[in-house]
Amino acid sequence: MHCASCASVIEKALKGTDGVQSIEVNYGTETAKITFDESKADPDLLSEKIKPLGYSFVIRAIGDQSKAEGFAEIADTRTKIKVPIPLTVFSIFVMGWDILAQFQYVSPPTETLEELFHHILPIAATYMLFVVGQPYLSGLYRFLRYGKANMDTLIGIGTTVAFLYSFIITAFEETLRPFLNVDQTYYDVTIVVIALITLGKYLEARAKLKTGDAIERLLGLQAKTALVVYNGKEQEIPVDRVVHDDVLIVKPGGKIPVDGIVVEGTSFIDESMITGEPIPIEKGVGDMITAGTVNTNGSFTYKATGVGSETLLAHIIKMVEEAQSSKAPIQALADRISSIFVPSVLAISLIAFGSWLLIGTQLLGFSQALSYGLTAFVSILIIACPCALGLATPTAIIVGVGKGAREGILIKDAATLEKLHGVNTIVFDKTGTITKGKPEVVNIRNYSEKNDEQVLSILVSLENRSEHPIAHAMSEYARLKNIEPSAVKDFETIRGKGLKGAIEGKEYFAGNIKLISDLGLSIDIEDLTEEASRGRTPIIIATRNEVLGMVLVADAIKPTAKDAIKNLHKLGIKTIMLTGDDKNTARAIAKEAGIDNVIAEVLPNEKLTKIKELQRAGQIVAMAGDGINDAPALAQADVGIAMGTGTDVAIETAGITLLHGDISKLVKAIRLSRLTMRGIKQNLFWAFAYNVIGIPLAGGVFYPLFGWLLNPAFAGSAMALSSISVVGNSLRIRAKKL
Repeated sequence: MHCASCASVIEKALKGTDGVQSIEVNYGTETAKITFDESKADPDLLSEKIKPLGYSFVIRAIGDQSKAEGFAEIADTRTKIKVPIPLTVFSIFVMGWDILAQFQYVSPPTETLEELFHHILPIAATYMLFVVGQPYLSGLYRFLRYGKANMDTLIGIGTTVAFLYSFIITAFEETLRPFLNVDQTYYDVTIVVIALITLGKYLEARAKLKTGDAIERLLGLQAKTALVVYNGKEQEIPVDRVVHDDVLIVKPGGKIPVDGIVVEGTSFIDESMITGEPIPIEKGVGDMITAGTVNTNGSFTYKATGVGSETLLAHIIKMVEEAQSSKAPIQALADRISSIFVPSVLAISLIAFGSWLLIGTQLLGFSQALSYGLTAFVSILIIACPCALGLATPTAIIVGVGKGAREGILIKDAATLEKLHGVNTIVFDKTGTITKGKPEVVNIRNYSEKNDEQVLSILVSLENRSEHPIAHAMSEYARLKNIEPSAVKDFETIRGKGLKGAIEGKEYFAGNIKLISDLGLSIDIEDLTEEASRGRTPIIIATRNEVLGMVLVADAIKPTAKDAIKNLHKLGIKTIMLTGDDKNTARAIAKEAGIDNVIAEVLPNEKLTKIKELQRAGQIVAMAGDGINDAPALAQADVGIAMGTGTDVAIETAGITLLHGDISKLVKAIRLSRLTMRGIKQNLFWAFAYNVIGIPLAGGVFYPLFGWLLNPAFAGSAMALSSISVVGNSLRIRAKKL
């Protein structure tokens, strides 16, 4: 594909094909997404349909992408420009000499040199047009045969007309001398234009290749082999042969081949290439590990739980590919213009040529008017390229989505990225989004003669026999404090109140205020009420005769939550917590995090209603959540944001996924969206401005006022630079700090 019009040509050619339900062609990524009826069409048939127009499909699976094709295109173009460059230098030298001689800055070429130039330029132009310019001649042929035009057609018409005019002048020089200026030929135009445009394509291809670095880097994360334990022996096998429940060994410095769970050993895992976090994370028995991450020092054994396309890395690659090849709504205008651009340019160039002949002949004479008309005709065809217009949006999207992936922000499609930049209200679920989603010990109160560890040991021993989530918090805290649980006899769960059991022959109780009241013991009720209002759950430890102490458990807010909310406020975004939890707990958490407003004690369907109410009030709403109960609200919001630690349903429903549930990445996502949209708007502005200024200049509109005419060779340079500048501006997004 050579320009945005190529995408339009392919779409139009296939839309009417039997069985094709929808087609979306993206020039920036050179991909097509097609929905079709397999009983009526297949990829090979569709490929045959567009072959006469100069295109064909490369059918491959998601994730099966490399830069091989891009490098092949670059190598092919680089080979093509090796000979044209010296010919172009020679042509520019001749053109420059002629121009300087006209202004009497240098002496005109001698008669011998004139004769030499007269013979060398036609030979060079013939080589350039029929060898290097073969793609442009093919574009001209397809236009004449099928009526389908693209950028190659414009270049083919312009350079062929310049060459044929010059050839006729050369062949019938003496016959035409009384009627035309036979000293004015355009061989140099044919040479320079084809060379510069070919060079421009080479530079553009190199620049475009850089925009897809994110996919290449993600693919590079995949391990090629895995060390698997079979019958007690280690065996290295290709990673695609690993199956569920295989036991794998990872040695220091090795890549994790597939997703899994650690069964033996500990180590620190570098997850920076997926999450963007630079500090390695400690992993031990029971911890999940992710394919593509790197083991830094220890050696460990783990069991495969996700292989092939099931791994998180494969999921990321699929999401990034699909997002990069999707179209943002802002691209619709550029697509509509590109679809009619080439025919319009052809019409404008013919009008300009005709105007010069009709009006110019009366003022300048036929010979001069024909020369200027031909210059305008060729210059318009060459300078009016829809490439910059076609590249403006997709290149910025490719870079933006790729940068997001490197930061641990997965964006489902371009439309989501565009919507996010306009969000002015973000609604958060509490549990697992603002908070960690699991209870933690936050404080210990000791009312007895025992030390803190002894009191805690009693509680841990009792809770060790329970399946309640708070029991897991106790076990985790005890593990960190190296407290071993004691044996418990006569263990009993007191429904709705707590636990009891005997430790070393003495009976102990652990539970809530109801349990303590039943025992006839007293405790500071005001203190308990205050702690509850702060979102803390008290676990009271007692004997039948006295209260020993109290452990406060809470779902603590994430370490990054406060800064994230503060930075969202700096971006002018209103924050709301929407949760089914108790209003006092929710208010306490919201106050600690700095959230503006709280809506608590709502059911899942009520969350959906609240989102609709905000939208009806004119708010552009993003919803961040992690649970199944958040899925309807995530779908209703203008942008759904899922925590990567949440449920699959929430992740599938959302438009953006934040890996590891890091809420600080939400701020980066919004900054990235705004940065990308700013880049797109800049690209579109300059692409439109380039054509708005360039076409009239090439047509000679400014000649009556300022005597300005555009040489086709300069038109070719400007056209090539316009595409390169758009890609270059998109690449700036990569360097920006979020």
